[in-house]
Amino acid sequence: MEALKGINLIENKSIAIIGGGPGGLTLARLLQLKGANVKVYERDENRHIRLQGATLDLHFESGLKAIETAGLLNAFKENYRPDNDKYRVVDQNGIIFHDDHLKESTGDFGDEWFRPEIDRGPLRDILLDSLEPETVVWDSHIVSVENIENGWQIVFQNGNIANADIVIGADGANSKIRPFVTPIKPVYSGVTYLVGNIENSEKNTPQINSLLKGGKISAMADSKTLFLSAKGDGSLDFYIGWKTDENWAAKSGIDFKNAKQVQTWFKEEFKNWSNIWQELFKENETTFVPRPLYGMPSDQNWETQSNITLLGDAAHLLPPNGEGVNAAMLDALELSENLTNGKFLNLKEAIADYEKEMFERFVKEEKVTEDFLDFMYSPKGLEIMVEMFHELPN
Repeated sequence: MEALKGINLIENKSIAIIGGGPGGLTLARLLQLKGANVKVYERDENRHIRLQGATLDLHFESGLKAIETAGLLNAFKENYRPDNDKYRVVDQNGIIFHDDHLKESTGDFGDEWFRPEIDRGPLRDILLDSLEPETVVWDSHIVSVENIENGWQIVFQNGNIANADIVIGADGANSKIRPFVTPIKPVYSGVTYLVGNIENSEKNTPQINSLLKGGKISAMADSKTLFLSAKGDGSLDFYIGWKTDENWAAKSGIDFKNAKQVQTWFKEEFKNWSNIWQELFKENETTFVPRPLYGMPSDQNWETQSNITLLGDAAHLLPPNGEGVNAAMLDALELSENLTNGKFLNLKEAIADYEKEMFERFVKEEKVTEDFLDFMYSPKGLEIMVEMFHELPN
């Protein structure tokens, strides 16, 4: 095996990464550090498109490990948000059952339990700024993909055409690349989120903002949840969760751009909940996005190919569990190492080993996520959540 040392499987190969999220950008950075010829094709029109989504907590063994390997830890430290990881667990009336704000922050980088928070926008900027100029090709909405002579031709909506020797799908839950790897589709979890963002939460949701205290909240009661997260721009993200039919949004008849209609629904569905949460519906400009939660089956598998693979949600979508971005960045780290570490005879072997490790991690995470949803949306969800926090190391 020593004779293989130094073999560069991606030498003279062009690599197309589809999707400019944290996973795809991390992979591009790591591959460029190894001299790869890589392009990232992102459907956003430009880097300044406003990003939604809650803040991200990166983990010692995955997201942070990838950031450090990419040589970006100092940039991360300059942009993360201390204390944003502090959690409050409350009931439907806003009564606090667990409060991280009562504890001193003792964790720091290098501690396996330290999970620093960063907004999606700054994380993406760190990764984008680390790439060579023109690496990301914006406004790249895929129309078709075709396998031509052991390579790939990708046609985009704007008329552009790209050719690549290797394609890596990092394009999320609705991946355009996944069908070229496997026909297996995600299944509905039984839970739906109603997602929104409130600008200037201090002014527009003063009671909730005070309770949030710059961190995060899980409100739980009646087998329902409400997650809230403060963001660096002064806004807050919220996720209203409950068990319902997969097609609830279409059947509801609700105009999700009409806050009053959504408020009427909330008052009925969450009728035992305090009026404090009504602040979420005060701003007529708020758009509510219904999001049924899906996940890939735990027994998914596919036959490895030598010039195409997947990472992140495109490969192993699960309902939100705190691991999504971290899993994608760990995928990027492990795939980049397999492609460049000289341990494999050819691309197919390198990709097969990556996919094997990825599947093993996914099976474990799928079980944890299934158990997580079971207790979160049970009558004892609040009680179990509080017990879990008390069992964590200080």
